[in-house]
Amino acid sequence: MEKPAYDYGIVRSFVVWSMVWGLVTVLVGVLIAFQLCDPALNLPPFLTYGRLRPLHTNAGIFGWGIGSFFALFYFIVQRLCKTPLWSPKLARFQLWFFNATIIAAAVTLLLGYNTSKEYHELEWPLDIMVVILWVIFAVNIIMTIVKRREEQMYISLWYILATIVGVAVLYLVNGAEVPVSLFKSYSAYAGTNDANVQWWFGHNAVAMVLTTPPLAIFYYFLPKSTGVPIYSHRMSIIAFWSLIFMYLWTGAHHLLWTPVPDWVQTLAMAFSVMLIAPSWGSVFNGYLSMQGEWHQMKQNYLVKFLILGITFYGLQTLQGPLQSIRSFSAFIHYTDWVPGHVHMGTMGWVSLVLFAAIYYLTPYMFGRKVYSIGLANLHFWLVLVGQLGYSVSMWIAGVQQAGMWHAMNPDGSLTYTFIETLVEMYPYYWVRAFCGVIYLAGVLVFFYNLYMTARKGEPVDNPALQTN
Repeated sequence: MEKPAYDYGIVRSFVVWSMVWGLVTVLVGVLIAFQLCDPALNLPPFLTYGRLRPLHTNAGIFGWGIGSFFALFYFIVQRLCKTPLWSPKLARFQLWFFNATIIAAAVTLLLGYNTSKEYHELEWPLDIMVVILWVIFAVNIIMTIVKRREEQMYISLWYILATIVGVAVLYLVNGAEVPVSLFKSYSAYAGTNDANVQWWFGHNAVAMVLTTPPLAIFYYFLPKSTGVPIYSHRMSIIAFWSLIFMYLWTGAHHLLWTPVPDWVQTLAMAFSVMLIAPSWGSVFNGYLSMQGEWHQMKQNYLVKFLILGITFYGLQTLQGPLQSIRSFSAFIHYTDWVPGHVHMGTMGWVSLVLFAAIYYLTPYMFGRKVYSIGLANLHFWLVLVGQLGYSVSMWIAGVQQAGMWHAMNPDGSLTYTFIETLVEMYPYYWVRAFCGVIYLAGVLVFFYNLYMTARKGEPVDNPALQTN
């Protein structure tokens, strides 16, 4: 078979820009963490916690996360389909439209234009830009798959297709709005229906943006990094269909103890608990793929990123379903336990897998070996320590917060006022902020290593020989 001419230029461009947005994400995250410690760091009207926080989440999820997924999906799809990208020109237009959308999102959020919907804060003109961007991406990926020269569809392609369809449906349904001016709209839904649709979107955005894409990447890059195949393709397919079916019913577990109908809450709780099975199916598949290869955890830095990443995924998908149980939810919901849970997923699971994949791509993007394996290991330990410190401090803070909120005197009055619980959180906020600085140091090491790779890395004739 004639060797296809794969397009790695668009992969490199998306990687570079997603790293830029990733750095913005962490910088803003550290800033707002310190703003919690010292309110004087809020600079109204534009640089306040209320405006920077959605900028932080949007830059992280859509800039760093989806930007990296664009890059890695374009790499994976070409190679798994053994065919070049369907339209390189469309991909390049998508790159610049992607950056224009992220910049427009950042500016409007800082100006205070916000729908107030978690993870869907952008006003309706930006929603239209997101839809155009996604259609361009979907057409290019689907047409490349349609033209594939490899009959078998590896599991990563299934996760990629699910991501494309899932995000499209979620975004369109939750984005139904009634515009009243250029940057103001109201939701098309009302009351509990609005809340139900919003958290159907909010939780499944975690599924289709922060779960299925990293799994597609994990399943592709783990075998590539270890040099041995995935343990069971059949297990991965069963876990895939189970995950897709179960996830879509779980959003209402964020609305326990609310006016949402009881049967909806119970259904969401039941499917959330069942979700442990397909999630851990992927975790076990990853672990079993390492049979006889565990020594690579010491020798191969890519494997360290990937296996710690899937481990955090396992912890995340055990913690999440347990949080959906009514009694546990009543205790920890709305506390600082929740940001600890979310950041274990974003800083641990998603970002560790992305770091590994980008290191793997380095020879393809720059034609050079990674500049320093030592710096890559330093990067690993810094982000690991930063993430663990952040999450553990927030879990402890959440338990203490919940305990104080629920404490009652013999006469039935609350033992502590809200301000007393807030004062007790300050030591944890300082730990959170400094762990963010450690994580940021790891990201800067990552940047430096790739910059030096592009300038002074040892040339490689065959990128498939990889980086180590």
